[in-house]
Amino acid sequence: MKTLNTARTMAAALTLLAATCLAGTARAEINDYAFQLVHEAVPVGPNEIAVKLMNKKTGKAVPDAVIFASRLDMAPDGMAEMATKLTPVSATEPGVYKFKANLSMAGRWQLSLGAKVQGETGTVENKLVVKAGQ
Repeated sequence: MKTLNTARTMAAALTLLAATCLAGTARAEINDYAFQLVHEAVPVGPNEIAVKLMNKKTGKAVPDAVIFASRLDMAPDGMAEMATKLTPVSATEPGVYKFKANLSMAGRWQLSLGAKVQGETGTVENKLVVKAGQ
């Protein structure tokens, strides 16, 4: 009888421990992710623009996201109709995403990105301002 009570107590303790551990592993929310510019200013002309996708809670870069939407225009300077083509480029650093673009004039360019993070529901959407100078 004593062995049966001990076994039940151990089973209850292990169940409680497992529940506590599972409750402690909180999943990230899609709002915990954001893109950051690697360089905020670039020269006018053909360039590469690099961004990092970061987990704001951990401070770590997020590799293997799928970027499905990208646009670069001069909306911050009131010229949203002035857009330029973005071409994805391979990056060597995990969590860094690069694009080729021709910044045809000096000013503020808005980089709009949409991405899916592996294992998360929802979409990461950010608008970043790149400053093109002479």
